[in-house]
Amino acid sequence: MIKRSEKVAFMECSQDGVTTYTRMTGFTQFSVSKNPKEYSRKYIDEDLERSEVVGYSPVISYKLDVDPNNIVHNFLGMVADNEMMGSDAKCNIMIADLSDLNEDGSAKAIVRAFSIIPGTEGDDKDTYTLSGSFKAIGEKKFGVATSSDNWQTVSFIED
Repeated sequence: MIKRSEKVAFMECSQDGVTTYTRMTGFTQFSVSKNPKEYSRKYIDEDLERSEVVGYSPVISYKLDVDPNNIVHNFLGMVADNEMMGSDAKCNIMIADLSDLNEDGSAKAIVRAFSIIPGTEGDDKDTYTLSGSFKAIGEKKFGVATSSDNWQTVSFIED
C-alpha cells in the first residue's frame, strides 16, 4: 500500500534569483481528476456501442490552510487577490513518488505546466483557506527528483 504522504507535490518557485521546486505543504486537498475525452460510436452491424479514450484534460483540485510564511501559499494568494490571468497565472508542478526511492536516493517524478484557477477563499470558520484548481496546459515530463534537504526543495532531471 502507498501512503498518500508518499506522493509529494512541489511547485516551481523563484526566490532571490534562484529557481527550485518547493514542497507544497499545508494542503488539505490535492486530488487529481483525469477527465478523459471519449470518442463513442455505434456500428450498424453491432449491438453494442464502442468507446475509446482520445484525450485527457487533467485537473488538480486543491484546498490549503494559508500560511503567510509559505512561498507557494503567497503565490497562489497573489494570483487570486490580483485576479491574475494568462501567463501570470501559470505554474509548473512536480509530483514525486517517495514510496519507492532509487538506489541513489532519487525519486521518480513527473512535471507538468498548469493554469491556476482560483476558487474560494476564507470558507472555513477556524482558519483562512484558499481553494481552486490547477488545469493542465502541457504535456507530462518524466524524470527523477533529487533533494539535499529532506525533500523540502528538489531538483528535476528529465529522462
